[in-house]
Amino acid sequence: MSPHPTLIYKIVPRALWQQAQEAGRFDGAPVDLADGFIHFSTSAQVAETAARHFAGQDDLLLVAVRTEHLPVEALRFEASRGGDLFPHLYAPLDLAAVAWVRDLPLGDHGRHLFPAFEG
Repeated sequence: MSPHPTLIYKIVPRALWQQAQEAGRFDGAPVDLADGFIHFSTSAQVAETAARHFAGQDDLLLVAVRTEHLPVEALRFEASRGGDLFPHLYAPLDLAAVAWVRDLPLGDHGRHLFPAFEG
């Protein structure tokens, strides 16, 4: 059994995800393109990612991706914030790997409201 989670998460502006759907793949947000990989978070990391990088933003989506459908050689868990290992994809995201996409609304308190996580 893999030590890594089976689902990883990407927060994406709705308009950018619509472009990905039209293209049939997601190449990444501007920060991903600049860094050379697509940034993901685990279920334990994604709320802090939202607070740090998407504070106050609405019209966002939470995209869940099945790690077993990603190229093994392209998915790396690398040290980042506080030494935590974050999932990074060094390839475009094939939309066939997407488990689900859900709205990520802002709550009354200004923080994003996350769905229940699987597993």
